[in-house]
Amino acid sequence: MGTAFVDATNEAEARARDGEVPRADSAKARLRYAAMLQALAAAIWIPQAGLLAVSVGRIADGGGLRDVLWPAFGILVLGLVRSCLDAAGGRLAFRAARMELSRKRQVAAAALSLSSPVDRGRPVSGKAASVIGEQAELIVAYLSRFQPARMKASLVPLVILAFILPVSWIAALVLLFAAPLIPIFMALIGWRAQAASERQLVATGGLNGFLLDRLRGLTTIRALDAVETTAQRLRREAESLHVRTMSVLKIAFLSSAVLELFAALGVAMVAVYVGFSLLGEIRFGTWSGELDLTEGLFILLLAPAFFEPLRELSAVWHDRAAGEAALKALDALAGGGGLPIRGSAEPAAVAGTEAPDVHLENLAFRYGADEPLILGGFNLDVAAGEHLALLGASGSGKSTLLSLIAGLAPCTDGRILIGGVELTDETAANLRGGMAWIGQKPHIFAGTIAGNIALGRPGVLRGDVADALAAASLEKVADAYGPQPLGESGVGLSGGEVLRLAIARAACNPHLKIILADEPTAHLDAATAADVTQSLLALARGRTLVVATHDPLLAARMHRAIRIDADLAIREAAE
Repeated sequence: MGTAFVDATNEAEARARDGEVPRADSAKARLRYAAMLQALAAAIWIPQAGLLAVSVGRIADGGGLRDVLWPAFGILVLGLVRSCLDAAGGRLAFRAARMELSRKRQVAAAALSLSSPVDRGRPVSGKAASVIGEQAELIVAYLSRFQPARMKASLVPLVILAFILPVSWIAALVLLFAAPLIPIFMALIGWRAQAASERQLVATGGLNGFLLDRLRGLTTIRALDAVETTAQRLRREAESLHVRTMSVLKIAFLSSAVLELFAALGVAMVAVYVGFSLLGEIRFGTWSGELDLTEGLFILLLAPAFFEPLRELSAVWHDRAAGEAALKALDALAGGGGLPIRGSAEPAAVAGTEAPDVHLENLAFRYGADEPLILGGFNLDVAAGEHLALLGASGSGKSTLLSLIAGLAPCTDGRILIGGVELTDETAANLRGGMAWIGQKPHIFAGTIAGNIALGRPGVLRGDVADALAAASLEKVADAYGPQPLGESGVGLSGGEVLRLAIARAACNPHLKIILADEPTAHLDAATAADVTQSLLALARGRTLVVATHDPLLAARMHRAIRIDADLAIREAAE
């Protein structure tokens, strides 16, 4: 079970080695390089401030245009270099953040694609879509803005302090005293901000999942006259999300206020010291003599720049809280931990065209280590080309048995042989390539009927789609729709037409050898069920068919029917 999820987690790294997906170390190296460029751009203000202070000092001493021309030219050149470095760093950081986001999404999607559809802990589709599609975007701002800002806040103030200290030790002491208070209070606030962001993201994912579930069951909700109750709950969930979002924003504004307070106090104290020193009221704080205008102006120009990286860090502090919460949610999807499917999700080449036999030997299955056995000591032989019906009460394990045969979940014990080949992680993809799954609620994509049949499979031609339509008796429906797309989840098609569309999908597989059908006639009227049964039997001619059903008429059309009792024993169904 663990092997498949390890493969899923490492799939993006494997593709990165082939040049398909950016590697994690490459994105991190780019982010570090971008942060260094932006830190260097911020540090260029130091020589600019020095040149500006020198120019003002010369003018105050009676200098002319010639005395300030070259310093002014130097300020201009340094300003252009600073702008170019900052722009290049920001662009590189954004690209690196997008690369890392793509890699994270690739890993999460790979893990979800290998998550078993029978896994009870599988994330709700609405929540998973919200995390991967919407919440994951918060990672970009976190990586592209917060990471460079953190490096600038770590390096630039120290460099500025190193230039101020030789001029005035008391100004350096004031800045050194004010600076540590900012990260301390911001860290205290940041813990609350991250917790609030995590709660807000959980609420967003839960609301998306709730909304998607209610939209899917809208017909049932109307039939039960529960529209008002559903709307009230949706209103409560939305109000709860509103409260959580405002809580996050309040904390973000609080962190900014803390920084501005200490930054303003620090700059004001330096300005007071420099002002009184220039007036001659303060005669200490320098290593030799008194401050002159050039030195005092140099310190005043660097004092706000000392706090500027910290101010930028405060501005993106909320990005950190939201980004880390999004990373945690995305990594939780990528981590899996539930039931994986066997083998790879990628299609594999299928050998042979003959219908295989299926042999189940001492099969056992449970959903988790602490869960009760669903199947235990289960043995079954299905002959090649045989049509078998599985009967039994709901919860007896019929659908689970089909999932195990398809490799959509690993068995706890025992083994499965298909055509003499044991179903393992190494053989599952190849064996699954010759199977078709027809469930009672096939998923229909928002697209044309032909597109829903071909499903983008390579090698499926227009003639193959036409043959599949004929096999499923869907020609009239296809002619009626033509190139017009179907609605989401098959809006516009009846239940029987949706089932026949699933049969047409299976008929489009040239390597089809085994058909697994789970309640294909459930919730259908008698006439429609008979039509679906006829199409299914026509497709299954010369192929192995295993059907889980409660329908006695469908079971009677099979070669053989067996009953799976609640005590996990098997006996031949009475004719």
